[in-house]
Amino acid sequence: MKRRDFGRRPGCAVEATLDLIDGKWKGVILFHLQSGTQRFGELRRRMPGITQRMLTKQLRALEDDGLIVRKVYAEVPPRVDYRLSEVGESLRPVIDTLKAWGERHQDRLSCAPREVTEAPDRAA
Repeated sequence: MKRRDFGRRPGCAVEATLDLIDGKWKGVILFHLQSGTQRFGELRRRMPGITQRMLTKQLRALEDDGLIVRKVYAEVPPRVDYRLSEVGESLRPVIDTLKAWGERHQDRLSCAPREVTEAPDRAA
């Protein structure tokens, strides 16, 4: 995962926000954590396309950026919960707006299911 030099101030507020939720998975993780505290396995089941390694990296980055809180319980086997931090909660309207936009424009998006159409007859 590429990390930008955060010592340099971003050019605008949009750039700063996108720096925090960039990539394919961070926004999706934040969306799923809006429904409450979840364990690693729960998040992984909700995102079947993500690898364990990538989910771990994205969760660490979100935690480093203060958007989520990771709580480790001293149990055997160990249990780890993830939840939105107060700052992460403040992104709720942003994530909800992205979701609503995606639903409205789903037919145009590359990730939308494509309709199978029959090939036209080429009879001459």
